[in-house]
Amino acid sequence: MKSTRGRASQQRPVAAFSSILTEVSGAVVDEPLLLRALTHRSWAYENDNAPHNERLEFLGDSVLGLIVTDALYTTHPDLPEGQLAKFRAAVVNMRALAQVAVTIDVGDFVLLGRGEESTGGREKASILADTMEAVIGATYLSAGMEGASRLVHHLLDPLLAASATLGAGLDWKTSLQEIGSLHDVGVPEYRTSEEGPDHAKSFTAEAVLGGVVYGRGAGRTKKDAEQQAAQEAWLAIDAAHRASDAPSA
Repeated sequence: MKSTRGRASQQRPVAAFSSILTEVSGAVVDEPLLLRALTHRSWAYENDNAPHNERLEFLGDSVLGLIVTDALYTTHPDLPEGQLAKFRAAVVNMRALAQVAVTIDVGDFVLLGRGEESTGGREKASILADTMEAVIGATYLSAGMEGASRLVHHLLDPLLAASATLGAGLDWKTSLQEIGSLHDVGVPEYRTSEEGPDHAKSFTAEAVLGGVVYGRGAGRTKKDAEQQAAQEAWLAIDAAHRASDAPSA
């Protein structure tokens, strides 16, 4: 699903997000519960301290951790606890959750206070990641562990698969350097630009190997943008070489 990044800030109706969730996971989430999952505390404070999403975020964090841990435990029966923990950390973190939130346009649906709205809150990794956890919590309460598991696997399976091949420190920039060397693609370089006022800067980055742009990323910090570009580049190079190595039909 294509992101609507760059669109004028305006919160879209919760019913539309309910339709997206049903499409990607088959889980029908109670709309009032989903509305709470999308309500940031900044909006709640400006509206008579209405209920916000932090309790659902707390629940969703635990549900997410269990689903990812179960998947890794089952997929890698011979790995020790320490390595499984590193793989989980590569998937269950703010950057990864913010990235998958973008794929289903979570930022378009969050209810934000005026201050967060004016400083680009719909694209802040922390808000996107926290809201994603709250949505997982709401899905769990509405559709049980089965529905929550379908949603999590739909969003995170590509990262779960990639986590097992990440390099030292489970860092995408390190991993891109390794895969570039392995396939003789070149050494990664990053072209980074920034825009916006000091209090609301946004960064974009391109990961370039051998003069070819393999990945692009964006974020509130230079580091986030480059990591996102490195991840996209790693996945592109890996997919290209898997395809070239596949036996002909």
